[in-house]
Amino acid sequence: MKVCLIKTSSMGDVIHTLPALTDAQNKIPDLQIDWVVEPAFAEIPRWHSAVKQVIPFAFRAWRKRLLSQETLQQWSSFKQQLQQEHYDVVIDAQGLLKSAFFATRLAKGEKHGYDRRSIREPIATLFYDKRHAISYQQHAVERIRLLFAQSLGYSLPDTLGDYAIARHFTSLAKEQENLTASPYLIAIHATTRADKHWQENSWSELFEFCVNSGVEIRLPWGNQKEFERATRLAELSEKIKVLPKLSLTELAEQIANAQAVISVDTGLSHLTAALDKPNIILYGATDPNLIGAYGKNQHYLQAQGMENISVQQVWQTLSEIQK
Repeated sequence: MKVCLIKTSSMGDVIHTLPALTDAQNKIPDLQIDWVVEPAFAEIPRWHSAVKQVIPFAFRAWRKRLLSQETLQQWSSFKQQLQQEHYDVVIDAQGLLKSAFFATRLAKGEKHGYDRRSIREPIATLFYDKRHAISYQQHAVERIRLLFAQSLGYSLPDTLGDYAIARHFTSLAKEQENLTASPYLIAIHATTRADKHWQENSWSELFEFCVNSGVEIRLPWGNQKEFERATRLAELSEKIKVLPKLSLTELAEQIANAQAVISVDTGLSHLTAALDKPNIILYGATDPNLIGAYGKNQHYLQAQGMENISVQQVWQTLSEIQK
């Protein structure tokens, strides 16, 4: 069976889709999925064995220069690639007008999506042949799993969703033993919203506990501001390492081989969950019940405001994980 999946962004949303692919692959042995996704997240679908082809959908870049020659050429290439196949089913798991009009509408095959009560932008449902009622009162991972099950005609498994990508990085680790040369923690200290940041002095105090217990800490970053924060935090000890600029795949390798991860609410916390890594996630501005990191060994620390999550809480949880 050939399926076209429309799930373009964001990082967390793309990662949340992976367990649905695993369900479908287990039920449909000949499943082949082509995935339409923003280029920034195109590495993620390639980690799953059900994905045959990744189709880049650079909508964010195109809308900034609508009439440029480069945009017109990329748009033409996108349509040509999308329409090469006639799919058995097209699933729009994005649920937005942009995904429905600029991707789902153009794909060849029976089009499935959420119904008007289950979708953020109800106008998108005009472009679907089949519409499915999927309750919002469940985690995003479960919503997408149910959408796949109803679209492809199988019963949703009772088990916890399986991202099925951890083994990909376990096999890579055998070829790169230097990643596991000494035990380390990953601290994901950066996120897009100011109210989701934990204070630098709190990170520094936590790192003192870690360093004094002999644990190495590795700090990823994605832009100059994040690099500068990581550099300041690393001044505390030589055991705190600022990682080089990494691709998503390279960062996933680092996370997959860590002892544990401490993170704020960001896309990389969802990546950590997908890699089945013990993860302490700090939630002070968002509710994790519907969109929190989903998976094994995910430990939520919640408070009304990030400043109300204490270093002692985090250290105690980390100590329990490492027993």
